[in-house]
Amino acid sequence: MLKIHNSLSGKKERFVPLEAGKVRMYVCGITVYDYLHLGHARMLIVFDMITRWLRASGYQLTYARNITDVDDKIIARANENGEDIDALTARFIDLMNEDCAALDVLPPTYEPRATETMDAIIVMIEALEANGYAYRGDNGDVYYAVAKFDGYGTLSGKIPADLRAGARVETDPNKRDPLDFVLWKAAKPDEPFWPSPWGDGRPGWHIECSAMATKILGNVFDIHGGGMDLKFPHHENEIAQSCAATGEDFAKLWMHNGFVRIDNEKMSKSLGNFFTVREIFKSYHPDEVRYFLLGAHYRQPINYSESELQAARAALTGYYSALAKVDLQAEDSPVVDEAYAQRFADSMNDDFNTPGAMAVLADLKRELNRSLKTGEQGRANSLGRELVRLAGIIGLLGLEPQAWLQRSAPDAAAGEELSDTEIESLIAKRKQARDDKDWAESDRIRDLLATAGVQLEDGPDGTTWKR
Repeated sequence: MLKIHNSLSGKKERFVPLEAGKVRMYVCGITVYDYLHLGHARMLIVFDMITRWLRASGYQLTYARNITDVDDKIIARANENGEDIDALTARFIDLMNEDCAALDVLPPTYEPRATETMDAIIVMIEALEANGYAYRGDNGDVYYAVAKFDGYGTLSGKIPADLRAGARVETDPNKRDPLDFVLWKAAKPDEPFWPSPWGDGRPGWHIECSAMATKILGNVFDIHGGGMDLKFPHHENEIAQSCAATGEDFAKLWMHNGFVRIDNEKMSKSLGNFFTVREIFKSYHPDEVRYFLLGAHYRQPINYSESELQAARAALTGYYSALAKVDLQAEDSPVVDEAYAQRFADSMNDDFNTPGAMAVLADLKRELNRSLKTGEQGRANSLGRELVRLAGIIGLLGLEPQAWLQRSAPDAAAGEELSDTEIESLIAKRKQARDDKDWAESDRIRDLLATAGVQLEDGPDGTTWKR
Protein backbone atom coordinates (compact mmCIF):
# COMPACT_ATOMS: atom_id res chain seq x y z
CA MET A 1 0.00 0.00 0.00
CA LEU A 2 1.66 3.20 -1.22
CA LYS A 3 1.44 6.22 1.06
CA ILE A 4 2.56 9.67 -0.08
CA HIS A 5 2.92 12.90 1.86
CA ASN A 6 0.47 15.37 0.33
CA SER A 7 1.70 18.96 0.59
CA LEU A 8 -1.91 20.10 0.19
CA SER A 9 -3.11 18.35 3.36
CA GLY A 10 0.24 18.24 5.16
CA LYS A 11 -0.32 14.55 5.83
CA LYS A 12 0.86 11.19 4.59
CA GLU A 13 -2.06 9.67 2.70
CA ARG A 14 -2.85 6.34 1.11
CA PHE A 15 -2.45 6.82 -2.63
CA VAL A 16 -5.57 5.99 -4.61
CA PRO A 17 -5.34 7.04 -8.28
CA LEU A 18 -8.29 8.69 -9.97
CA GLU A 19 -8.39 5.81 -12.45
CA ALA A 20 -7.53 2.33 -11.21
CA GLY A 21 -4.10 1.19 -12.35
CA LYS A 22 -3.24 4.50 -14.01
CA VAL A 23 -1.40 7.58 -12.74
CA ARG A 24 -1.14 11.02 -14.33
CA MET A 25 1.69 13.19 -13.00
CA TYR A 26 2.93 16.68 -13.89
CA VAL A 27 6.22 18.11 -12.67
CA CYS A 28 7.49 21.65 -13.18
CA GLY A 29 10.64 21.33 -15.25
CA ILE A 30 13.53 23.55 -16.25
CA THR A 31 13.66 27.16 -17.46
CA VAL A 32 16.27 26.75 -20.17
CA TYR A 33 18.74 29.63 -20.12
CA ASP A 34 21.69 28.14 -18.20
CA TYR A 35 23.35 24.87 -17.19
CA LEU A 36 21.64 22.48 -14.78
CA HIS A 37 22.71 23.00 -11.17
CA LEU A 38 22.60 20.53 -8.29
CA GLY A 39 19.15 21.74 -7.20
CA HIS A 40 17.79 20.94 -10.66
CA ALA A 41 19.50 17.54 -10.52
CA ARG A 42 17.81 16.72 -7.23
CA MET A 43 14.36 17.50 -8.59
CA LEU A 44 15.00 15.48 -11.75
CA ILE A 45 16.38 12.48 -9.86
CA VAL A 46 13.65 12.56 -7.19
CA PHE A 47 10.82 12.44 -9.71
CA ASP A 48 12.71 9.94 -11.84
CA MET A 49 12.88 7.69 -8.75
CA ILE A 50 9.15 8.22 -8.16
CA THR A 51 8.46 7.43 -11.82
CA ARG A 52 10.45 4.21 -11.62
CA TRP A 53 8.73 3.02 -8.44
CA LEU A 54 5.22 3.78 -9.71
CA ARG A 55 5.93 1.77 -12.86
CA ALA A 56 7.61 -1.04 -10.90
CA SER A 57 4.46 -1.14 -8.75
CA GLY A 58 2.38 -1.88 -11.83
CA TYR A 59 0.90 1.54 -12.52
CA GLN A 60 0.52 2.81 -16.08
CA LEU A 61 2.12 6.22 -15.63
CA THR A 62 1.71 9.25 -17.87
CA TYR A 63 4.43 11.68 -16.82
CA ALA A 64 4.56 15.24 -18.15
CA ARG A 65 7.51 17.49 -17.29
CA ASN A 66 7.49 20.87 -18.98
CA ILE A 67 10.17 23.09 -20.46
CA THR A 68 9.83 26.84 -19.93
CA ASP A 69 11.28 28.34 -23.11
CA VAL A 70 9.93 31.89 -22.87
CA ASP A 71 10.50 33.84 -19.68
CA ASP A 72 12.01 37.10 -18.40
CA LYS A 73 15.30 35.37 -17.52
CA ILE A 74 15.55 33.76 -20.94
CA ILE A 75 14.93 37.07 -22.70
CA ALA A 76 17.48 38.85 -20.50
CA ARG A 77 20.14 36.18 -21.14
CA ALA A 78 19.53 36.17 -24.90
CA ASN A 79 19.80 39.97 -25.03
CA GLU A 80 22.93 39.86 -22.88
CA ASN A 81 24.50 37.32 -25.26
CA GLY A 82 23.24 39.04 -28.39
CA GLU A 83 21.75 35.64 -29.21
CA ASP A 84 18.49 34.58 -30.81
CA ILE A 85 16.11 33.28 -28.14
CA ASP A 86 15.28 30.10 -30.06
CA ALA A 87 19.00 29.35 -30.49
CA LEU A 88 19.64 29.95 -26.77
CA THR A 89 16.83 27.67 -25.59
CA ALA A 90 17.62 24.95 -28.13
CA ARG A 91 21.25 24.91 -26.97
CA PHE A 92 20.37 24.57 -23.30
CA ILE A 93 17.68 21.97 -23.97
CA ASP A 94 20.34 19.83 -25.65
CA LEU A 95 22.72 20.35 -22.71
CA MET A 96 19.93 19.52 -20.23
CA ASN A 97 19.20 16.28 -22.07
CA GLU A 98 22.90 15.34 -21.99
CA ASP A 99 23.03 15.89 -18.23
CA CYS A 100 19.81 13.93 -17.68
CA ALA A 101 21.23 11.01 -19.65
CA ALA A 102 24.43 11.09 -17.59
CA LEU A 103 22.38 11.02 -14.36
CA ASP A 104 20.26 8.16 -15.75
CA VAL A 105 17.11 10.27 -15.60
CA LEU A 106 14.55 8.68 -17.92
CA PRO A 107 12.71 10.97 -20.35
CA PRO A 108 9.12 11.86 -19.40
CA THR A 109 6.16 10.65 -21.43
CA TYR A 110 5.52 14.22 -22.57
CA GLU A 111 7.80 17.25 -22.45
CA PRO A 112 5.63 20.23 -23.47
CA ARG A 113 7.14 23.62 -24.19
CA ALA A 114 5.49 26.91 -23.37
CA THR A 115 6.02 28.29 -26.88
CA GLU A 116 4.17 25.28 -28.32
CA THR A 117 1.16 25.70 -26.00
CA MET A 118 0.08 29.27 -26.82
CA ASP A 119 -3.41 28.32 -28.03
CA ALA A 120 -4.18 26.49 -24.77
CA ILE A 121 -2.71 29.35 -22.70
CA ILE A 122 -4.91 31.92 -24.47
CA VAL A 123 -8.02 29.75 -24.11
CA MET A 124 -7.40 29.43 -20.35
CA ILE A 125 -6.96 33.19 -19.92
CA GLU A 126 -10.17 33.77 -21.88
CA ALA A 127 -11.98 31.40 -19.52
CA LEU A 128 -10.62 33.27 -16.50
CA GLU A 129 -11.76 36.56 -17.99
CA ALA A 130 -15.23 35.14 -18.74
CA ASN A 131 -15.49 33.78 -15.19
CA GLY A 132 -14.59 37.13 -13.65
CA TYR A 133 -11.11 36.20 -12.40
CA ALA A 134 -9.05 38.22 -14.88
CA TYR A 135 -8.91 41.92 -15.76
CA ARG A 136 -6.91 44.11 -18.09
CA GLY A 137 -4.65 46.82 -16.71
CA ASP A 138 -4.13 50.22 -18.28
CA ASN A 139 -0.72 49.02 -19.51
CA GLY A 140 -2.28 46.25 -21.61
CA ASP A 141 -1.25 43.42 -19.28
CA VAL A 142 -3.89 40.94 -18.11
CA TYR A 143 -3.92 40.11 -14.37
CA TYR A 144 -5.44 37.43 -12.16
CA ALA A 145 -7.67 38.80 -9.37
CA VAL A 146 -6.52 36.84 -6.33
CA ALA A 147 -9.25 38.22 -4.06
CA LYS A 148 -11.87 36.49 -6.21
CA PHE A 149 -10.51 33.02 -5.36
CA ASP A 150 -11.60 31.88 -1.89
CA GLY A 151 -9.07 29.06 -1.55
CA TYR A 152 -5.93 31.11 -2.15
CA GLY A 153 -3.18 30.08 0.29
CA THR A 154 -4.44 26.55 0.97
CA LEU A 155 -1.33 24.82 -0.41
CA SER A 156 1.29 27.07 1.16
CA GLY A 157 -0.59 27.80 4.38
CA LYS A 158 -0.27 31.53 3.74
CA ILE A 159 -3.10 33.89 4.60
CA PRO A 160 -3.84 36.53 1.94
CA ALA A 161 -4.53 39.24 4.53
CA ASP A 162 -1.12 38.62 6.12
CA LEU A 163 0.55 38.67 2.71
CA ARG A 164 -1.04 42.02 1.93
CA ALA A 165 -0.04 43.43 5.31
CA GLY A 166 3.54 42.39 4.67
CA ALA A 167 3.64 43.55 1.06
CA ARG A 168 5.91 46.37 0.07
CA VAL A 169 4.44 49.61 -1.22
CA GLU A 170 2.71 48.70 -4.47
CA THR A 171 4.76 49.95 -7.40
CA ASP A 172 2.44 48.70 -10.16
CA PRO A 173 -0.61 50.99 -10.39
CA ASN A 174 -2.14 48.62 -12.93
CA LYS A 175 -2.85 45.99 -10.26
CA ARG A 176 -5.99 46.16 -8.15
CA ASP A 177 -4.36 44.10 -5.40
CA PRO A 178 -0.65 43.64 -4.59
CA LEU A 179 -1.21 39.85 -4.67
CA ASP A 180 -2.54 39.87 -8.24
CA PHE A 181 -0.20 38.32 -10.81
CA VAL A 182 0.19 38.67 -14.55
CA LEU A 183 -1.44 36.25 -16.97
CA TRP A 184 -0.54 37.98 -20.23
CA LYS A 185 2.19 40.60 -20.78
CA ALA A 186 1.75 43.20 -23.49
CA ALA A 187 4.51 43.15 -26.11
CA LYS A 188 7.61 45.23 -25.48
CA PRO A 189 10.47 46.12 -27.84
CA ASP A 190 13.09 43.39 -28.37
CA GLU A 191 10.85 40.68 -26.87
CA PRO A 192 9.11 37.76 -28.55
CA PHE A 193 5.34 38.05 -28.84
CA TRP A 194 2.25 36.16 -30.00
CA PRO A 195 -1.13 37.52 -31.15
CA SER A 196 -3.99 37.33 -28.64
CA PRO A 197 -7.43 38.87 -27.93
CA TRP A 198 -5.59 41.40 -25.71
CA GLY A 199 -3.05 42.34 -28.35
CA ASP A 200 0.42 41.05 -29.10
CA GLY A 201 2.27 39.75 -26.05
CA ARG A 202 3.44 36.69 -24.18
CA PRO A 203 2.19 34.66 -21.21
CA GLY A 204 3.14 35.01 -17.57
CA TRP A 205 5.07 32.10 -16.06
CA HIS A 206 2.30 30.70 -13.86
CA ILE A 207 -0.33 30.32 -16.58
CA GLU A 208 2.07 28.33 -18.75
CA CYS A 209 2.15 25.36 -16.37
CA SER A 210 -1.61 25.37 -15.79
CA ALA A 211 -2.27 25.26 -19.53
CA MET A 212 0.36 22.61 -20.27
CA ALA A 213 -0.76 20.36 -17.41
CA THR A 214 -4.46 20.44 -18.23
CA LYS A 215 -3.89 20.14 -21.98
CA ILE A 216 -1.98 16.86 -21.54
CA LEU A 217 -3.45 15.35 -18.36
CA GLY A 218 -6.96 16.83 -18.18
CA ASN A 219 -8.50 19.31 -15.75
CA VAL A 220 -7.99 16.98 -12.78
CA PHE A 221 -5.05 14.61 -12.41
CA ASP A 222 -3.27 12.60 -9.72
CA ILE A 223 0.07 14.19 -8.81
CA HIS A 224 1.71 17.58 -9.28
CA GLY A 225 5.34 17.89 -8.24
CA GLY A 226 8.29 20.23 -8.12
CA GLY A 227 10.90 21.78 -5.90
CA MET A 228 10.00 23.26 -2.51
CA ASP A 229 10.86 26.73 -3.84
CA LEU A 230 7.88 26.52 -6.22
CA LYS A 231 5.27 25.90 -3.52
CA PHE A 232 4.62 29.63 -3.21
CA PRO A 233 3.78 31.54 -5.24
CA HIS A 234 4.05 29.40 -8.41
CA HIS A 235 2.06 26.35 -7.35
CA GLU A 236 -0.38 28.42 -5.31
CA ASN A 237 -1.05 30.52 -8.40
CA GLU A 238 -1.42 27.43 -10.57
CA ILE A 239 -4.18 26.13 -8.29
CA ALA A 240 -5.98 29.48 -8.26
CA GLN A 241 -6.01 29.97 -12.01
CA SER A 242 -6.65 26.34 -12.96
CA CYS A 243 -9.60 25.85 -10.60
CA ALA A 244 -11.07 29.23 -11.55
CA ALA A 245 -10.76 28.49 -15.27
CA THR A 246 -12.21 24.97 -15.25
CA GLY A 247 -14.54 25.04 -12.26
CA GLU A 248 -12.94 21.75 -11.12
CA ASP A 249 -10.17 20.62 -8.81
CA PHE A 250 -6.64 20.61 -10.22
CA ALA A 251 -4.09 18.12 -8.86
CA LYS A 252 -5.32 15.77 -6.13
CA LEU A 253 -1.92 15.36 -4.52
CA TRP A 254 1.08 17.71 -4.37
CA MET A 255 4.71 16.65 -3.82
CA HIS A 256 7.71 18.88 -3.15
CA ASN A 257 11.36 17.88 -2.86
CA GLY A 258 13.62 19.59 -0.33
CA PHE A 259 16.33 22.15 -0.94
CA VAL A 260 19.99 21.47 -1.60
CA ARG A 261 22.10 23.37 0.90
CA ILE A 262 25.73 24.44 0.77
CA ASP A 263 27.25 24.76 4.24
CA ASN A 264 23.67 24.57 5.59
CA GLU A 265 22.56 27.57 3.52
CA LYS A 266 20.08 27.23 0.66
CA MET A 267 21.83 26.88 -2.67
CA SER A 268 20.75 29.63 -5.06
CA LYS A 269 22.13 31.70 -7.89
CA SER A 270 21.32 34.90 -6.00
CA LEU A 271 23.69 33.82 -3.21
CA GLY A 272 26.36 32.71 -5.67
CA ASN A 273 26.79 29.37 -3.90
CA PHE A 274 25.49 26.98 -6.53
CA PHE A 275 27.27 24.23 -8.45
CA THR A 276 26.39 23.13 -11.95
CA VAL A 277 26.31 19.38 -12.43
CA ARG A 278 28.95 19.73 -15.13
CA GLU A 279 31.31 21.26 -12.61
CA ILE A 280 30.67 18.35 -10.24
CA PHE A 281 31.14 15.80 -13.05
CA LYS A 282 34.75 17.01 -13.37
CA SER A 283 35.41 15.45 -9.96
CA TYR A 284 32.71 12.83 -9.49
CA HIS A 285 30.95 10.24 -11.61
CA PRO A 286 27.24 11.00 -12.29
CA ASP A 287 26.32 7.76 -10.47
CA GLU A 288 28.03 9.11 -7.35
CA VAL A 289 25.90 12.26 -7.61
CA ARG A 290 22.74 10.17 -8.01
CA TYR A 291 23.66 7.92 -5.06
CA PHE A 292 24.36 10.96 -2.88
CA LEU A 293 21.04 12.64 -3.76
CA LEU A 294 18.99 9.49 -3.18
CA GLY A 295 20.68 8.97 0.20
CA ALA A 296 18.39 11.52 1.87
CA HIS A 297 14.60 11.42 1.96
CA TYR A 298 13.26 13.49 -0.92
CA ARG A 299 11.31 15.90 1.33
CA GLN A 300 14.29 16.70 3.55
CA PRO A 301 17.00 19.28 2.79
CA ILE A 302 20.32 17.77 1.78
CA ASN A 303 23.69 19.36 2.45
CA TYR A 304 26.28 19.24 -0.33
CA SER A 305 29.79 18.37 0.81
CA GLU A 306 32.89 16.71 -0.56
CA SER A 307 32.79 14.13 2.24
CA GLU A 308 29.29 12.99 1.24
CA LEU A 309 30.32 12.54 -2.40
CA GLN A 310 33.50 10.76 -1.30
CA ALA A 311 31.34 8.47 0.82
CA ALA A 312 29.07 7.82 -2.17
CA ARG A 313 32.14 6.85 -4.19
CA ALA A 314 33.33 4.49 -1.47
CA ALA A 315 29.90 2.92 -1.13
CA LEU A 316 29.50 2.30 -4.86
CA THR A 317 32.99 0.86 -5.06
CA GLY A 318 32.08 -1.51 -2.22
CA TYR A 319 28.97 -2.67 -4.07
CA TYR A 320 30.75 -3.18 -7.36
CA SER A 321 33.67 -4.95 -5.65
CA ALA A 322 31.21 -7.46 -4.21
CA LEU A 323 29.33 -7.86 -7.48
CA ALA A 324 32.58 -8.48 -9.37
CA LYS A 325 32.96 -11.75 -7.40
CA VAL A 326 29.61 -13.27 -8.38
CA ASP A 327 28.03 -14.72 -11.51
CA LEU A 328 24.86 -12.75 -12.14
CA GLN A 329 23.85 -15.10 -14.96
CA ALA A 330 24.10 -18.37 -12.97
CA GLU A 331 20.89 -20.37 -13.36
CA ASP A 332 21.33 -22.92 -10.58
CA SER A 333 21.50 -20.42 -7.72
CA PRO A 334 19.11 -20.78 -4.77
CA VAL A 335 16.18 -18.43 -4.34
CA VAL A 336 16.87 -15.39 -2.15
CA ASP A 337 14.76 -14.78 0.93
CA GLU A 338 11.82 -12.61 -0.12
CA ALA A 339 12.25 -10.55 3.05
CA TYR A 340 14.75 -8.29 1.29
CA ALA A 341 12.34 -7.40 -1.50
CA GLN A 342 9.51 -6.94 1.01
CA ARG A 343 11.55 -4.58 3.17
CA PHE A 344 12.61 -2.66 0.07
CA ALA A 345 8.98 -2.35 -1.06
CA ASP A 346 7.84 -1.36 2.43
CA SER A 347 10.37 1.48 2.45
CA MET A 348 9.48 2.72 -1.02
CA ASN A 349 5.76 2.50 -0.28
CA ASP A 350 6.33 4.64 2.81
CA ASP A 351 6.49 7.96 0.95
CA PHE A 352 9.41 6.84 -1.25
CA ASN A 353 11.81 6.32 1.65
CA THR A 354 15.02 5.83 -0.32
CA PRO A 355 17.30 5.84 2.77
CA GLY A 356 15.36 2.82 4.05
CA ALA A 357 15.50 1.14 0.65
CA MET A 358 19.25 1.75 0.42
CA ALA A 359 19.71 0.25 3.88
CA VAL A 360 18.20 -2.96 2.44
CA LEU A 361 20.77 -2.83 -0.38
CA ALA A 362 23.53 -2.51 2.22
CA ASP A 363 22.18 -5.56 4.09
CA LEU A 364 22.12 -7.55 0.84
CA LYS A 365 25.73 -6.63 0.16
CA ARG A 366 26.82 -7.69 3.65
CA GLU A 367 25.03 -11.02 3.28
CA LEU A 368 26.62 -11.47 -0.16
CA ASN A 369 30.09 -10.90 1.29
CA ARG A 370 29.41 -13.31 4.15
CA SER A 371 28.33 -15.97 1.65
CA LEU A 372 31.54 -15.48 -0.30
CA LYS A 373 33.61 -15.88 2.87
CA THR A 374 31.86 -19.14 3.76
CA GLY A 375 32.22 -20.51 0.25
CA GLU A 376 28.50 -20.38 -0.63
CA GLN A 377 29.03 -19.17 -4.16
CA GLY A 378 25.54 -20.13 -5.36
CA ARG A 379 23.89 -18.13 -2.61
CA ALA A 380 26.23 -15.20 -3.29
CA ASN A 381 25.23 -15.29 -6.96
CA SER A 382 21.54 -15.13 -6.00
CA LEU A 383 22.12 -12.29 -3.55
CA GLY A 384 24.06 -10.39 -6.21
CA ARG A 385 21.24 -10.79 -8.69
CA GLU A 386 18.69 -9.54 -6.15
CA LEU A 387 20.95 -6.64 -5.23
CA VAL A 388 21.21 -5.51 -8.84
CA ARG A 389 17.48 -5.97 -9.41
CA LEU A 390 16.38 -3.91 -6.41
CA ALA A 391 19.01 -1.21 -6.93
CA GLY A 392 18.02 -0.94 -10.57
CA ILE A 393 14.47 -0.02 -9.58
CA ILE A 394 15.76 3.32 -8.29
CA GLY A 395 18.41 3.70 -10.97
CA LEU A 396 21.51 2.47 -9.11
CA LEU A 397 24.19 -0.17 -9.84
CA GLY A 398 23.49 -0.15 -13.56
CA LEU A 399 27.09 -0.54 -14.71
CA GLU A 400 29.14 -3.66 -15.22
CA PRO A 401 31.21 -4.13 -12.03
CA GLN A 402 34.53 -4.21 -13.89
CA ALA A 403 33.57 -1.11 -15.85
CA TRP A 404 33.18 0.74 -12.56
CA LEU A 405 36.28 -0.70 -10.89
CA GLN A 406 38.50 -0.09 -13.91
CA ARG A 407 37.11 3.31 -14.90
CA SER A 408 39.33 6.34 -15.13
CA ALA A 409 38.67 8.34 -12.00
CA PRO A 410 37.84 12.07 -12.34
CA ASP A 411 40.66 14.50 -11.78
CA ALA A 412 39.83 15.59 -8.24
CA ALA A 413 39.89 13.22 -5.31
CA ALA A 414 40.83 10.26 -7.54
CA GLY A 415 41.89 7.37 -5.37
CA GLU A 416 42.01 9.48 -2.23
CA GLU A 417 40.80 8.09 1.08
CA LEU A 418 38.54 9.98 3.44
CA SER A 419 40.38 12.63 5.43
CA ASP A 420 40.22 12.71 9.24
CA THR A 421 37.95 15.77 9.04
CA GLU A 422 35.57 14.02 6.64
CA ILE A 423 35.43 10.95 8.88
CA GLU A 424 34.70 13.06 11.97
CA SER A 425 31.98 14.91 10.05
CA LEU A 426 30.28 11.66 9.08
CA ILE A 427 30.54 10.32 12.63
CA ALA A 428 28.88 13.50 13.92
CA LYS A 429 26.05 13.04 11.42
CA ARG A 430 25.69 9.41 12.50
CA LYS A 431 25.45 10.52 16.15
CA GLN A 432 22.70 12.97 15.25
CA ALA A 433 20.85 10.24 13.36
CA ARG A 434 21.11 7.94 16.38
CA ASP A 435 19.87 10.73 18.66
CA ASP A 436 16.92 11.17 16.29
CA LYS A 437 16.36 7.37 16.27
CA ASP A 438 16.88 7.44 12.49
CA TRP A 439 18.43 3.98 12.45
CA ALA A 440 18.41 3.65 8.66
CA GLU A 441 20.52 6.81 8.30
CA SER A 442 22.81 5.71 11.14
CA ASP A 443 23.38 2.35 9.44
CA ARG A 444 23.93 3.99 6.09
CA ILE A 445 26.73 6.19 7.43
CA ARG A 446 28.28 3.27 9.30
CA ASP A 447 28.27 1.24 6.08
CA LEU A 448 29.78 4.08 4.08
CA LEU A 449 32.63 4.38 6.57
CA ALA A 450 33.13 0.61 6.66
CA THR A 451 33.34 0.49 2.88
CA ALA A 452 35.96 3.25 3.03
CA GLY A 453 38.00 1.11 5.45
CA VAL A 454 37.03 2.97 8.62
CA GLN A 455 36.10 0.85 11.65
CA LEU A 456 33.88 2.38 14.33
CA GLU A 457 33.77 1.43 18.01
CA ASP A 458 30.86 2.75 20.05
CA GLY A 459 31.51 3.10 23.78
CA PRO A 460 30.17 4.93 26.82
CA ASP A 461 32.37 7.91 26.01
CA GLY A 462 31.28 8.16 22.39
CA THR A 463 32.51 6.72 19.11
CA THR A 464 36.14 6.11 18.25
CA TRP A 465 37.46 5.03 14.90
CA LYS A 466 40.44 3.57 13.15
CA ARG A 467 41.41 2.85 9.57
